[in-house]
Amino acid sequence: MSTDASLRESICIFAHSLHARGLTHGSTGNISARTGTGGLIVTPTGSSFRDLDPANLAIFDANGNQISGDKPTKELPLHRAFYDTRHGSGAVVHLHSSHSVALSMMPDADENNFLPPLTPYPIMLLGKVKLLPFFVPGDPSIGDAIRGLAGKRSAVMLANHGPVVSGKDLRAAVNAIEELEAGAKLALLTRGLNPRRLTSSDVQKIVKTFDVEWPD
Repeated sequence: MSTDASLRESICIFAHSLHARGLTHGSTGNISARTGTGGLIVTPTGSSFRDLDPANLAIFDANGNQISGDKPTKELPLHRAFYDTRHGSGAVVHLHSSHSVALSMMPDADENNFLPPLTPYPIMLLGKVKLLPFFVPGDPSIGDAIRGLAGKRSAVMLANHGPVVSGKDLRAAVNAIEELEAGAKLALLTRGLNPRRLTSSDVQKIVKTFDVEWPD
């Protein structure tokens, strides 16, 4: 099996797992991954993570030309924005996960640091998550907003829509977006209960120990 064929299989396996655990639903969510030759493999528009077929994934060459597969997700501009601005991005995952979407609707949601500092792992895997305003799904302006971050964020939360995470490879991106959803769930479970948060000193120790990007 070629490297690209293996990557197509992996996208479908991860997508099925995400759908089976309720982290996205119906025909929501999309995944892309960088090929060994600099192209992209992208999930098709209107497809469901439930039953993706590796043969139907959209394949692009290194020049951005589609060479096979079905029509790609309408959210392709936001994927390209991450690849174009974050050096070393090997995959991008976008979900409509319920807890993170719910947290984005809260009036006190922090635009600069979306997840409250409750546990170390969201900090380690995501850095600061930027909360972006609402855009109509498929609006190219989402890509423009991500480009405006100049590659300083590995993850964004689209308000009233869903999270988008880039990673060095497919597994890293999936792990990180699962951590984002878990962090949002924990924030909602403890909301109004005055939980003990990590202190600023705790956060800085994590950032330093694990060499986390932590923009102002």
